[in-house]
Amino acid sequence: MSDSQRWFFLIFVLVSGFLIYLLQPILSPFLIAALLAYLADPMADKLELKGLSRTLAVVVVFLVMTTVMLLLVVWLLPKLGHQIQVMIKLVPAVFTMAQTVWIPWLETNTGVSLTGFDLESIKLLMTGHWQQTGGLVKDLFSSVSQSGMALAAWVANIVLIPVVMFYLLRDWDLMMERIGHLLPRNIEQKVKLWAQECDEVLGAFIKGQLLVMLALGIIYSLGLWSVGLDLALLVGMLAGLASIVPYMGFIVGIVAAAVAAMLQFNDLTMLAWVGAVFAVGQALEGMVLTPLLVGDRIGLHPVAVIFAIMAGGQLFGFVGILIALPVAAVIMVLLRHLHQGYKSSKLYDC
Repeated sequence: MSDSQRWFFLIFVLVSGFLIYLLQPILSPFLIAALLAYLADPMADKLELKGLSRTLAVVVVFLVMTTVMLLLVVWLLPKLGHQIQVMIKLVPAVFTMAQTVWIPWLETNTGVSLTGFDLESIKLLMTGHWQQTGGLVKDLFSSVSQSGMALAAWVANIVLIPVVMFYLLRDWDLMMERIGHLLPRNIEQKVKLWAQECDEVLGAFIKGQLLVMLALGIIYSLGLWSVGLDLALLVGMLAGLASIVPYMGFIVGIVAAAVAAMLQFNDLTMLAWVGAVFAVGQALEGMVLTPLLVGDRIGLHPVAVIFAIMAGGQLFGFVGILIALPVAAVIMVLLRHLHQGYKSSKLYDC
């Protein structure tokens, strides 16, 4: 790569970052649509290989995804909302159980005195925050409903996402080909190689790990529902989301489910059933889900994912969260090649 090309790409990156910073209020629907198109492109390609035209393949994929999302919204959100309300009502009971059962048990078995631990203040603080959060949500919806422009913008973004996704998905392969033709000829092959590696990294995480998280959320939810837990859906989905970090979903889920089970049933035998549900989930993850959906592809490290999402949110807000993983994948690939270059340089082996 020549010096002029290096300067060009550096200026391009800086200008792109500046434009993202300026345009972040309007970029969210476009980035969400691009992410959905990226996820759906392999399905459309498979339908094309079976003889369908690109447009017809996109229509089929689009209809399937839209139907699934609508069903999730209609069925899932009301149930989650109800279970969140139930959980909020259980918060005082959790503190009461901790004060009357858990702390005395710890003091008896460990000899550590927790008399100075002020649970009542924490209870009042959390209860106040829950009430404040509810008030903020109420005020937010009130302001949105009173502001015609805000409501119109919100509806426009919801409508814009599927429209942009449809056109991006239809022209995805064509856009990738045109971008390849714009690359300088002397670095085209190397950039294409890096792009393929970035796609593998993102594919291993987004198309693999996120599917594992979704599958675990469903498994945990169904398992907890089968043992009669009222908060099965909420706890199961929370455990699935926390599975972005290995074993974190298991720890968060089993602790939350155990507390919820004790509050609901007050029966120690229910803890065995909860443990069995999460043991089955862990076994399925290790022996079936991860080998099948992720395989031996190298994705993003969980710590890198967490840092990228937090850094993106800090720098660019919600838009930064959306672009965090693609940017992290590019940086990971570049660091891998930089590491290889360093190992073969005189700096490493004099």
